[in-house]
Amino acid sequence: MAITTISPQELAARQERGEVNDLIDVRTPVEFREVHVTFARNVPLDRLDPNAVMNARNGANQQPLYVICRSGNRANQACEKFLAAGFINIVNVAGGTLACEQAGLPVARGKQAISLERQVRIAAGLLVLAGAALGYFVNLNWIGLSAFVGAGLAFAGITDTCGMGMLLARMPWNQVPKTSDSKSSPATTNCESKPRSSCCG
Repeated sequence: MAITTISPQELAARQERGEVNDLIDVRTPVEFREVHVTFARNVPLDRLDPNAVMNARNGANQQPLYVICRSGNRANQACEKFLAAGFINIVNVAGGTLACEQAGLPVARGKQAISLERQVRIAAGLLVLAGAALGYFVNLNWIGLSAFVGAGLAFAGITDTCGMGMLLARMPWNQVPKTSDSKSSPATTNCESKPRSSCCG
C-alpha cells in the first residue's frame, strides 16, 4: 500500500481547521530539541513501536496520524512500520521539518545539535580514513575496515536503511536528559517530546 503524503502547506491548513490531532516527529530527541514544529511530539524512529503509539492516542485512532522528520526519509520509514503493523491512516509530511519551516509553520527552537546525517558522514569518513591509515602503516588487512564501511554505505543506499544511523541515534549525545522541560511521549522511553546517509533525513 502506498504511503499517503501531504505538503507542509496542507498540513498548516489542516492545523488551522483543527484537523491535526497528532503529529509525531521521529528524529532523535536532540534533533527535536534543536527545532521542531510546535504542535509535534517526539517519538524517535529507533524506538518506534506502532502499537504503543496507536494505543496511547486515547481514542483518536480514527483520525490521521501525521509523521515528520528532518527531510522526509525517516518519516517514510516510520510510515512503513505503521503500515506493516496494520495501521493505514498514516500521513507523511513531505519535506519534513525543513520544508515546514520554509513554508512558515510555527517552530520551536532550542540548543543546536549535529544532525544525524552529518554524524553518519563524520563516522563513516573517520572509519574509512582509519582503515586506510592502519592498512598502510600497520597491517594490510586493516584495509578491510574501509571496504566494510564502503559496503555498508552501498547497502544503505540500495535498501534505504542505515544501521550506522540507527546506532548513532541511540548514543548518549543524541538523547535529552530527563530534566529537560519537554514533555515525555507516552509511547517512548528515555526520550523527550513536546515531540539511513539519506536514511537520516
